[in-house]
Amino acid sequence: MKSKITMQDIADRLNLSKNSVSQALTGKPGVSDETRRLIMKTADEMGYTYTRRGNTEEAGPAAKPRTIALIASDYAFSMKSFFSDIYLSIDRELKKIGCELVIQSISPNDAASLTLPPFIQQRALDGVLILSHITTPYIQAVLDTDIPAVLIDHHHPDLQADCILTNNRFSAYEAVRHLYGLGHRDIGYVGNISFSPSYYERLEGMRLAAFELGLRLKEAWLLTDAAEDSDEIRKRLEGLNGGPTAWFCVNDGYGFMVSSALQQLGRRVPEDASVVSFDNGYLSRLATPPITTVDVDLPLYARCAVERLLARLEDPGMPYAETLLHTKLLIRESTGNPPVR
Repeated sequence: MKSKITMQDIADRLNLSKNSVSQALTGKPGVSDETRRLIMKTADEMGYTYTRRGNTEEAGPAAKPRTIALIASDYAFSMKSFFSDIYLSIDRELKKIGCELVIQSISPNDAASLTLPPFIQQRALDGVLILSHITTPYIQAVLDTDIPAVLIDHHHPDLQADCILTNNRFSAYEAVRHLYGLGHRDIGYVGNISFSPSYYERLEGMRLAAFELGLRLKEAWLLTDAAEDSDEIRKRLEGLNGGPTAWFCVNDGYGFMVSSALQQLGRRVPEDASVVSFDNGYLSRLATPPITTVDVDLPLYARCAVERLLARLEDPGMPYAETLLHTKLLIRESTGNPPVR
């Protein structure tokens, strides 16, 4: 016998949808008064605990909406295309179910001192969505409050939480396989694996593709500690005296910088060197030529994150899960056949 009754149990008992049960017990419109009374009676009989607001016969209008927080680092906020797209998608999903959203940027000083926003310290919210990487100790401090949380685009072995993630390894694998199919055998990597687990996983995906395709990756062409800075990227490429015929870059910022640096150094893209990046942000579209990139479905991210957080709110004891989302490789003009040598 289950130790905790959930909305799904009530829905199964009455042969109704979980959404109808939720509408009835949270006081939202969408069900008849008769159905609302039946659901509330059944919830009481089954021992389901919920908060009654006002007159239960007219509970709908008096129900208080849930409040969900979205927190991210200052760096994530600075990535305007990525942050604004996912924020708007999350806001849209929460509005559909009558939830309120508050957002908070976490500064490097706050992260270092483990200073949580007041609404988290005071537990003045129902759940929290943590976007991308802040620091592991900081995220752990949030999780230690026991506020239901879901991590978006980030995970770590020390963090016990639900996570919505890009399938970084297989996405990078697909990008490298695309380059291989064009004839490239000398492929380089650009990113900073110490910055984010995602970047390390993309390197692993590249190594997996190389292993299966029989490629030998030249370590000098794996720039795993490159800062996302145009001057540094140009200097690093200039020091390679030619380098590989194709580059896999961990995000569109790196891809834009690599493409620009190659052309500044007199190498044509893609005639002399191809470039693939990741995320399908605006830089991949603004680049000349437009860059082949891995498209991440941000609205799907938002949908899955909200659904998982709501499930966690309804059943706090369910096992933690990591959800890997598929991506799509968008082939543009920055990739082509390697030059004849």
